Amino acid sequence: MLTFIGLGLYDERSITVEGREALRSADRVFAEFYTSKLVGATVDDLEAYHDAAIEVRSRGGVERDPEAILAAAEEGHVAFLTAGDTMISTTHTDLRLRAEDRGIDTRVIHGVTAQSAASSLTGLQNYRFGKATTLPFPYAHGGDDVPGSVIDTIEANRERGLHTVVYLDIKVGTGPTGPDPDHEEYMTADVAAGLLADGWEDALAVVVARAGSPDSVVAADRLSALADREFGDPLHLLVIPGDLHHVEADALAGLAGAPADLVEE
Repeated sequence: MLTFIGLGLYDERSITVEGREALRSADRVFAEFYTSKLVGATVDDLEAYHDAAIEVRSRGGVERDPEAILAAAEEGHVAFLTAGDTMISTTHTDLRLRAEDRGIDTRVIHGVTAQSAASSLTGLQNYRFGKATTLPFPYAHGGDDVPGSVIDTIEANRERGLHTVVYLDIKVGTGPTGPDPDHEEYMTADVAAGLLADGWEDALAVVVARAGSPDSVVAADRLSALADREFGDPLHLLVIPGDLHHVEADALAGLAGAPADLVEE
C-alpha cells in the first residue's frame, strides 16, 4: 500500500487528522522537499511530532529511481509525504501510476495548497483564476530576464480577465554553479516583482507570504512598489489579478491594502 499524504502549508501541525493517522500507522515513511517545503518545521520536528522515521528522497530518488519506495510498498504500508497537496506535482502522479502498474494499492490524502490559500487570503474568487506559472531564478533558465512562457501565461490570462498565480522558484540541492547538496534558495516576492515590473511596471499584483503560518502577509500594490518592499521569510508567491469583481476589489483594498486607484480601474 502506498499512501500519498499532503502535509499542508507551514509546520508539523498543518497536516489533516486523517493524514496524521495514516502517517503514524505506516511501516515506512518517505518524503521529498524539493518541490516545496514546510518552512515552519524541520524533518526532525516532523519525526518527533508524528513519532516516525522519515526517509527524505532527492528528485532523482523519486523521479528516476523510485525502486526503494515501490519495493517497500509491495511489502507493507508506505507513506509518501510532501508539503502542500501531494498530487499537485505531476512527478507524484507518475509515482502513483508506477505503483498501480505493479499492483500496489494507492491512496491520496490531501493537504491545503498554496493556490487555495492564495484565493482564501486575498479574497480573489477561485473560479476566476487561469493557468498558473512558475517564475525561475534567471540563472536557472540561462537568461537575465523573465522567460517568454511566463509572460505568455500572464498575458493570456489578463486578456481573458483571469487572475494568475505566479509560483516563485525554489532551489534545493542545486545552485548557480550546479549540484550542491547544501544549497537552499527561495525567490522572494520583491525580487519577483522587480523582474515582472520590467514588463508591467504599474500593474496590480498581490504578494502572499508564509501562507498558513501565524504571521502570513498579504500585500497588494503596483509591481514597481512591491519590488521596493520586504516581506520576510519564505515561502512567497505573487498573484497578478485580472478583471476584478467588486467584492474582490473590496477585499484587496481591505485585506491587502491595495491603493484605491488600482482596484477602481
